[in-house]
Amino acid sequence: MPYYNSCQILSPGLKFMGISKELKHFRMNRPVQNGFDFKDWPVLKSVNDDTGFEVREIHWEYIPDYIHSDFEFRDARIMNIWLTARGENLFRNEKNRVSIYREGALYGRCLVLSSGFFEWRHIPIIGKRGKPLVQQEKIPYFITLRHKPEYFFMAGVSRTWTNHNRNQSADTFAIVTTEANELMAKVHNNKKRMPVIFNEEMAIQWLKGNLSEKEITALGNYQYSSDEMMAWPVAKEFMKKINPNEECTYDNLPPL
Repeated sequence: MPYYNSCQILSPGLKFMGISKELKHFRMNRPVQNGFDFKDWPVLKSVNDDTGFEVREIHWEYIPDYIHSDFEFRDARIMNIWLTARGENLFRNEKNRVSIYREGALYGRCLVLSSGFFEWRHIPIIGKRGKPLVQQEKIPYFITLRHKPEYFFMAGVSRTWTNHNRNQSADTFAIVTTEANELMAKVHNNKKRMPVIFNEEMAIQWLKGNLSEKEITALGNYQYSSDEMMAWPVAKEFMKKINPNEECTYDNLPPL
């Protein structure tokens, strides 16, 4: 999965369509990254009052403001995973309480750079009596856009977390997700979610600083068209492969 691991301020006033020329300065072809490794990932943020753009690697795991030290962080991580933020809950969670992602949605919107991502499809296992078992087989799929871009933009929310115990700060982020479209509902058929993927026009809107909560919520629930996406099965140990995106054949795998 190509990605970029340098930091650069893009020229003020540069048209967003021209950003691809600037991104060629960044090293690519870094190995696929598992979100549960909790490492840095490149994101695009606006700077200079929205007249320029900055690509930076920041910590992929949105750490909320009620975590004040690394001790609290380790304890909280046992019960919480902050790699993704549900687009419908950016401001209020399921219990109608203020969402931990509100700060990031208002002030830390960013674009996550990606060339594709992986999800697991759950396939029923048929037992000896011809009936499906409770256990299911998980088949990994690689998903990208149909025109196979060098990179595309996922919606992200970020905030700066301060470790008061060490008096240190770090930028953190989560990928915004929405309900799965027709294709992703077949692939990610367990939770039926997908990342919010933007075209360049919507990406510009997401980075603007003057959006209302209603506008942010609408963008944060945008569902990219199935017609513009493609997916194929890959090896179960794709993380160890030289080409993790290579298509793999499985016996009796139903087509999407």
